[in-house]
Amino acid sequence: MRCYLAVAGVSGAIAVGLGAFAAHGLKHQLTDRLLGVFQTGVQYQFYHTLALLLIGLLLSNSHSRWLKVSGALFILGMLFFSGSLYVLALSGIHWFGVITPVGGVALLAGWLSLVGFVVSEKRNGE
Repeated sequence: MRCYLAVAGVSGAIAVGLGAFAAHGLKHQLTDRLLGVFQTGVQYQFYHTLALLLIGLLLSNSHSRWLKVSGALFILGMLFFSGSLYVLALSGIHWFGVITPVGGVALLAGWLSLVGFVVSEKRNGE
């Protein structure tokens, strides 16, 4: 629980910093397309930082394996999805784009693991 909350805090701070960096430092350095790629990485990092925060809070009342897997997948997904977009935008090396879908699949699996938690809790609670 505390680990996921700590990672969410660090990830949120990094996302704010990268978002500000993009808006002010990269605005005139990147093409509009690459700036959009970078901003997509920031946006998805923010979404999944909030999801990770939710996982950490839910784990304060549960020791569900589903939740732990969901949190781990969100972290991996953010690293691969957002991380590959950051590297692609900053370096212009387009083959980093092949890593992005791996992160996307991890993010999707994290959300489905959260559904698994909800379904398993409903069965246990009935």
